[in-house]
Amino acid sequence: MRFYIKSMVCSRCKMVVQNAFKQAGFHPTLVELGEVEIEEEPSAEELHGFTEELFELGFEIIDNRKSQLIEQIKNTIVTRIHHNEEIPKINLSDLLAQKLNYDYNYLSNLFSEVEGLTIEKYAIAQRVEKVKELLMYDQLSLSQIADRLGYSSVAYLSNQFKKQTGLSPSFYKTLKENHRKNIEEL
Repeated sequence: MRFYIKSMVCSRCKMVVQNAFKQAGFHPTLVELGEVEIEEEPSAEELHGFTEELFELGFEIIDNRKSQLIEQIKNTIVTRIHHNEEIPKINLSDLLAQKLNYDYNYLSNLFSEVEGLTIEKYAIAQRVEKVKELLMYDQLSLSQIADRLGYSSVAYLSNQFKKQTGLSPSFYKTLKENHRKNIEEL
């Protein structure tokens, strides 16, 4: 049986959810972002109890097909941006259409209707969060970050970053440094 799980967006999430299924006596055969497949067909009573346990861990089983599709869109975007060394060169619209086997216009309209923002705006917000993360690590130049995240230029990255945060990437980077203290200073 396959389950679609809301809020499962990272490797740790996969581990927590997999452990929850195992502790409940189920045998997961597949654990991916937002999806778990188990060998068993649980009873309604077993499923109800387990659903409550998952909810306490911050996850939710999605049984509505449209909600499942929204979660798959989000997980595809999160995986593309946060779990790849470089963003693949394929357009996001083409990737979503291929991966989910739906026309992109349908996916876009559904996402906007349910989430109240476009797929593009959601993807931009994810990219900006990744830029913030990479700026915090301070291991890559802005040019390298732009290249890694598929921006056509540093100027384009900076423009998107400023629209989202109200700050330039370089100013954001200095804020981070000014707000952190060395252990010796505590």
